[in-house]
Amino acid sequence: MAQEFRLLVVTPETTLLDQSIQSLRCTLFDGQIGIIPGRMPMVGRLGYGELVFRAEDGSESSYFVDGGFLQVQGNVISVLTEQAVPVSELNGSEAEQQLQEALARPAIGDEQCDARERDQLRARAIISLTGQK
Repeated sequence: MAQEFRLLVVTPETTLLDQSIQSLRCTLFDGQIGIIPGRMPMVGRLGYGELVFRAEDGSESSYFVDGGFLQVQGNVISVLTEQAVPVSELNGSEAEQQLQEALARPAIGDEQCDARERDQLRARAIISLTGQK
């Protein structure tokens, strides 16, 4: 039997996932990372994008992760995020509308500019995962 990880995905409301997995791939704020057993401990800042993991039975599951943090410590991978949604439940048309609204929204000052950019990045990640455009 291959080595396994315990994956914990936690949102502010609940522990969404707590299961054994074989490997994980996700989007950090500056690129992609793949994690397999034997990985050195690490902490990373998540971006907006896909989190894919391979379960014990070999099946893959895919979630959209809305930023947050990832920690690898021993055989436990902890993902702390605002939300994690199965890719199958994402609505690309709604994300396209959110993107257009974010692009059209005026922004004055750093805080509003940052919020508009976050909304654009989130919408583009969802559009990419759903195959829109």
